[in-house]
Amino acid sequence: MAVQTVANTTEPSDISLGPAAALSCRECGERTPLGPHFACGACFGPLEIAYDLPTGDAEALRKQIEAGPNSIWRYAPLLPVPADVAAKPNLNPGFTKLVRADNLARELGVTGELHVKDDSGNPTHSFKDRVVAIAVEAARAFGFTTLSCSSTGNLAGAVGAAAARAGLRSCVFIPHDLEQGKVVMAAVYGGELVGIEGTYDDVNRFCSELIGDPAGEGWGFVNVNLRPYYAEGSKTLAYEICEQLGWRLPDQLVIPIASGSQLTKIDKGLRELIALGLVEDRPYRIFGAQAEGCSPVSRAFKAGHDVVRPVRPDTIAKSLAIGNPADGPYVLDIARRTGGAVEDVNDGQVVEAIKLLARTEGVFAETAGGVTVGVTRKLIEAGVLDPALTTVVLNTGDGLKTLDAVAPTTGPSAVIRPSLDAFRAAGLA
Repeated sequence: MAVQTVANTTEPSDISLGPAAALSCRECGERTPLGPHFACGACFGPLEIAYDLPTGDAEALRKQIEAGPNSIWRYAPLLPVPADVAAKPNLNPGFTKLVRADNLARELGVTGELHVKDDSGNPTHSFKDRVVAIAVEAARAFGFTTLSCSSTGNLAGAVGAAAARAGLRSCVFIPHDLEQGKVVMAAVYGGELVGIEGTYDDVNRFCSELIGDPAGEGWGFVNVNLRPYYAEGSKTLAYEICEQLGWRLPDQLVIPIASGSQLTKIDKGLRELIALGLVEDRPYRIFGAQAEGCSPVSRAFKAGHDVVRPVRPDTIAKSLAIGNPADGPYVLDIARRTGGAVEDVNDGQVVEAIKLLARTEGVFAETAGGVTVGVTRKLIEAGVLDPALTTVVLNTGDGLKTLDAVAPTTGPSAVIRPSLDAFRAAGLA
C-alpha cells in the first residue's frame, strides 16, 4: 500500500522542521521520513510527528520559553517548525487569555479554581490560527504554492488569512450552508472560497479525491496531507494553560470535540511537559464535549464501545459538526485512561451556556464554547466533574461568528422615547 502524498519540489534532505525527526504511525509505530504524508504505508494508520525533544536542564528550557515571544513561537523548541519561525511572515497566534472565571464558578457551584481558556483572541478569532500556523511552515518546507482545507468555517478563515500573510494562494472548501459570518470572514482575505453541497464529511471526501488528482498538484491541504504537522498546533493550548497556571497541570479540562484532534493533542502536550520536567507529574482528567445533534463520540463512550459510529450532523454548533470524527477512538481512549468522560448537550443548552458565560465573565463564545460550558454544567450536576478541583474550560472561538444562535432570544431590554419620563416608566431607573 502506497503512502498517501502529494508531489512536492523539496527533497527530504532539504527539510528542516526543528525537533521533528520523522512521522510515526499511531497504530503500528512504523516510521516514515518527514514529508506531506498522512497515512502509514504499512497499515494505513494515522501518522503523527515523532520528535527529538530537548533533554537536560528543565529550568533552562523553562526560562527560554518564558523569554520568547508572546505567541505560540515561544514553544518553537517543542514544535515541527524551523528555529527562525518567529521572524517569518505569519500571524503570530497564541498566548491568549486564561480567564479566572470566579463569577461563572459561583453560578455552577464550583469551589475550586475555574478558568476559561479564551482562544477568541487569536488573529481570526478561533484556535484554528494555531494549527494553521504550523501547517504553513510545513507547506513552505515542502514547496507547496497553494494552501487549502476542508472546513466547518473557522479553519477556512484561518487558512485564508495565513496564506495571505505568507504570500501563498489559498483555495478552501466549506459546506454550502455555513453561518454567514464565517462565510464572509473566510472570503474577505481574497482567496478562493468554494461551497460544496453537502455536509462537512462530504467536503472532506471531495478534498481527499482532489489530493490524488493532477489538479491538486502543489496543494497543501492543512487538515489532510499536512495533517500531522497541523494537528501539533493544538499542543500549544496545553503548553499555555500550564505556563499560565504557574507551570502546573490543571486537574480537569473540558474540551470540545469536532474531529477529536484538539483533545488528543492537548493530552499529548501535557504528557510532553511531564516528560520534559516542566510540570510535576500528577493525575489529570480530560472531558470531551459534543453537541447532542452531532455526538457520535459521546454515544460510544456512554455505550462502552470502542468504535465510533458515524452520524449525520444536525446542530447549531456547526464548527463541531463532524459526523465521522477521525480521532474519535483516540478520544475514547484518553477519556477512559484519565478518568474523564464524554458528554453532550442539546442546542437549547448550548444557547443558555453562551449567555451564561457572557453574563458572568464578559466572554462571548461561539457555539463550540457554549457546548463546553454547557457540558461542564451538566457534568457538575451529575457529580462526574469534581467542583473542588482546578478546572479549565476551552472556548475556541468568538461569538460574533455565530450570532444566529443567540439572536432570536437576545436584543434590547426596552425601546423608549428619548426622555427621562419614558426611562422611568420602563422601570430602568
